[in-house]
Amino acid sequence: MSNNYFIEPIGIIRSPVKSRSDAPKQGSESNVEGSLVVQEKYADAFLGLSPGQKILILYWLHLAQRDCLQVHPRGDRSRPIRGVFSTRSPDRPNPIGVELVEILRIEGNTITVRGLDALDGTPLIDIKCDV
Repeated sequence: MSNNYFIEPIGIIRSPVKSRSDAPKQGSESNVEGSLVVQEKYADAFLGLSPGQKILILYWLHLAQRDCLQVHPRGDRSRPIRGVFSTRSPDRPNPIGVELVEILRIEGNTITVRGLDALDGTPLIDIKCDV
């Protein structure tokens, strides 16, 4: 396959999580709060979003190893190795992260959310309503 595709981030994730070793294994297991800082040109796309609502965020795992095909699930060496497509590992050929988060507030071009597992500075690819 020789087709190339281009994805341009719509913003950046601001999070108190600064390193991979400190990141929750999944956002659903954490109460980490942070912000989705979206480019102002996309702010009109917030219409219909409101506090309390759950949204899916897609983001680029920019520190991932893209040549990794097998891992111990959750980094637990006591568990058998599995292919990355059967795990939530951040290391994978196309390191796209997805997480369900709760909107806490919306101010200008920033959405404050709870339930993050992303590192500070992670490129935000898209936001989708969970309905």
